[in-house]
Amino acid sequence: MGIEFVQILPASGPRVPSDGAPAEQPRPATEAPETAENPAPTSGKLKTFYIETFGCQMNVHDSEKVAGTLIARGYRPVDNFEEADVVLYNTCSIREKAAQKVFSRLGTFKKGHRDNRKIIGVLGCVAQQEGDRFFERAPQVSLVCGSASYSKLPALLERLEAGNRRVTGLSLDTDECFETELTRRDNPFRAYVTIIEGCDKACSYCVVPMTRGPERSRASDKVLAECRRLVDAGYTEIQLLGQTVNSYKDPSPARLNFVELLTRVAEIPGVRRVRFTTSHPSDFTPEIVRALESDPVLCDHIHLPVQSGANPVLKRMLRTYTREGYLEKINCIHSAKRAISISTDIIVGFCGETEQDFEQTLSLLDVVQYDQIFSFKYSPRPNTAAGKWADDVPEEEKGTRLAILQDRQREIQFRRNQVLIGREFEVLVEGYQPRLQQAVGRTTGFAVW
Repeated sequence: MGIEFVQILPASGPRVPSDGAPAEQPRPATEAPETAENPAPTSGKLKTFYIETFGCQMNVHDSEKVAGTLIARGYRPVDNFEEADVVLYNTCSIREKAAQKVFSRLGTFKKGHRDNRKIIGVLGCVAQQEGDRFFERAPQVSLVCGSASYSKLPALLERLEAGNRRVTGLSLDTDECFETELTRRDNPFRAYVTIIEGCDKACSYCVVPMTRGPERSRASDKVLAECRRLVDAGYTEIQLLGQTVNSYKDPSPARLNFVELLTRVAEIPGVRRVRFTTSHPSDFTPEIVRALESDPVLCDHIHLPVQSGANPVLKRMLRTYTREGYLEKINCIHSAKRAISISTDIIVGFCGETEQDFEQTLSLLDVVQYDQIFSFKYSPRPNTAAGKWADDVPEEEKGTRLAILQDRQREIQFRRNQVLIGREFEVLVEGYQPRLQQAVGRTTGFAVW
């Protein structure tokens, strides 16, 4: 069978949305119409901005919101920081390595740099975590803004342009994080939609409750209205996002639960794929599996982070479930009438993890047969319970365990992929990979082809 390459484009021109709201553009313009709330730039030259993103899909989508907010205020995006008037780094603090990357980038703008007219800003989790202390660690930074305050960015930038040397936006007590005037979508086919922010789970190793705040769910009518606009604009895949997406509790009078919202999104005419991430095992129910069984629009993939396969480690992590309880959820997925792929997150070398504990995690891979894992060495994070404990697994041992874990998973994935040879799958083409000399995309099960 020959290979045919087809360039897939979003629908040409916005269609009139079913809810009468302004259509979202698959590829946004760099200028927004002038209104009382959206004044034209005061300068004859458009201000420029550059944003670099570290971390998860939530951060990627947050950067889309930030870019849209700036574009709506007359800023123009550029491809490198040297051309930008405003340089922004959207940061991740879930692991030490990710947090250190931003400080490496900021070294480019050390004090006395020849171009000190730029506004340098740090956004996201590291910004929220460090707060005002960021100015001491990186004096070249003039803006520190957490994820809940992105809607305030234009006002913060105006204060800097008016002569303020340093400004912050660090409030977590707001629901404004959900709504922005314009979101610049970076993918012409798949769109992210946040339905819940923050986390109430308080895992001992995790900074999210401190950097993202408590759980706040978005009203279902606003979620559904945004999804309709996206479909009307030509998007075919929608991914619902949340740190604990399946903990969703509708604050509107409709009081939809997560599964009800999921199925309502899948019922929107024109949507071809609906995904969601990330689920917490404690809130994962058989109803989610039944929904995926019955509606082919809902993608056959579940990301269910386990973190460890050993009960003593799960207890110290405060994960609120046991290995046995987690496996009950997995058995429910495995028993579905429709094959559903499963991925997970795993941390090796957590405080007090013994060789026997690690063997339990390896054995969990053999039992579950994950399609994909995201695995990391434990690193203590500030303002967490575990950050005060002894980090007693040596770095060399963490590296050895991580390598063993990844080797075991590669063997599992190789065997699972062998079974797929000769089968056909629908693939949403996402781009072209020059190194491989071929188009690449994902199946509904999230496999890359």
